[in-house]
Amino acid sequence: YGGKRRKKIRIFSAGSTANSIWLNALHWNRLVSSKLVWGFLTKELRALTITGKMPPKRKAKKDSEQTPVPEEGGAGETTAEDKPSPSKKQKVEESNGDGDKKGKGGRGKKAPPRKEDTIESLPEGTDTSFPTEVNPEAKTEDGRKFTLKIASWNINGIRAWYDKDKMSYIKEESPDILCVQETKCEEKKLPPGVLDKDYHIFWSPAEKAGYAGTGLYSKKKPIKVTYGLGIPKHDDEGRVITAEYEDFFLVTAYVPNSGKGLVRLKYRTEEWDCDFTDYLKKLDAKKPVIMCGDLNVAHTPVDLKNPATNRNKTAGYTDQEREGFSKLLGEGFLDSFRVLYPNGRDCWSFWTYMMNARAKNIGWRLDYFVISKRLQKDLCDSIIQQKVMGSDHCPIILLMAGLK
Repeated sequence: YGGKRRKKIRIFSAGSTANSIWLNALHWNRLVSSKLVWGFLTKELRALTITGKMPPKRKAKKDSEQTPVPEEGGAGETTAEDKPSPSKKQKVEESNGDGDKKGKGGRGKKAPPRKEDTIESLPEGTDTSFPTEVNPEAKTEDGRKFTLKIASWNINGIRAWYDKDKMSYIKEESPDILCVQETKCEEKKLPPGVLDKDYHIFWSPAEKAGYAGTGLYSKKKPIKVTYGLGIPKHDDEGRVITAEYEDFFLVTAYVPNSGKGLVRLKYRTEEWDCDFTDYLKKLDAKKPVIMCGDLNVAHTPVDLKNPATNRNKTAGYTDQEREGFSKLLGEGFLDSFRVLYPNGRDCWSFWTYMMNARAKNIGWRLDYFVISKRLQKDLCDSIIQQKVMGSDHCPIILLMAGLK
């Protein structure tokens, strides 16, 4: 092979002399290297020798097999890094779902998805839509039009948010109350432009510069404003502001993230969640409560894109965090969005900056309006404004009737 003359190569298989392959050496020499050609011929020869037949054509892999959907990042402060595909050795050692390891001699069966990670299919024709814009005619079930508009947004740094001209959001939406989380700024370093003469403004920065923090804008001056939970171990990160109004308490919260590697999971679930729930219960005993913010938990499998691959691995979707939120709801509170849109799908409020997640719609629902059960009669709408840019979260809005 390699000269200018043509060679005829005849390959004999068991019981047959009819099988042959003609090779135009000149033609192949122009296209590929001799190494590739002889590699091809070796495979053909092996197949003919063993079976007497040419090997079947390989089917092209589907796109979903060639490029697995990447796991999205975790919630809030930290996000899970991209995970490389496991090596062949790692694949061999994966569990087969029965608690056994796969042996080297066999592939084993793929473990079925856990029931709690499975998104239940809905009957054909089920409405899975949800609002992304405010309906100016939104009403309660008994026909009362909304009189109170509250917005909540994790802005991921108020200085960067301001530089993106997002103060225009306040003018466009004109909420009665705007709650912001993850301000990441000391009060003395706030850009002058974030102050608005139409609002009473309250800040709760973290002691650590450039970290956490919350803020509250209110057209109506609250009766009273307090900061934190009143427990020192929780109150140095500026995570909670409580405003008392005539008919209700408003609480905005930036719940601690369990962190990369779940390093703060124990603190989050065994200390913070318990104390925060108790705090809300005490308020609820006095007046109804509206609590909003970045709660850093996807409560159910439909509240994130890839539940199975994130369960108990990524902050925001561990059994402990989800159970903590379930316990909160069990104390007389409601997830306002799921009350109105129990079948809503792809209702994300957060997309990691990695992997172009927002364009691919790979997200999480981490931002909530939680209300006292006795406020359900006043609930008009709960909106996720997915089209609004400016952060890795989008704003959410609650519309209520009859509250002062």
